[in-house]
Amino acid sequence: NLSKFKIMNVSKANLINSISLISLGLWGYLEVTSPTALIPVGFGVVLLLCNYDGVMNQNKVIAHIAVLATLVCLVGLFMPLKGAIERGNDPAVGRVSAMIVTSLIALVFFIKSFIEARKK
Repeated sequence: NLSKFKIMNVSKANLINSISLISLGLWGYLEVTSPTALIPVGFGVVLLLCNYDGVMNQNKVIAHIAVLATLVCLVGLFMPLKGAIERGNDPAVGRVSAMIVTSLIALVFFIKSFIEARKK
């Protein structure tokens, strides 16, 4: 039974997303020194704080805050992606794309955990 070998769960997916948003957001800020580049960093910090107090302990309220923050961040990343593509800034396209992918993966794990909790 492969279910014993779950490598990823919702708290790990959220942690990876948090670290991605913080590190790639800071990298982007250092490249362009625009305060808007720090927005993903702020979301990453919020998600990181949610991870230990709520997501790991299955606190429903904090988990819902985390999923909402993830969704808002995910939607908000599409404009910077569009701008990076229009400017032909390949490193920025890569950074923003990576943040979108980790946010999307975290969102999928949140939804899966909510469905599993609902079944119980």
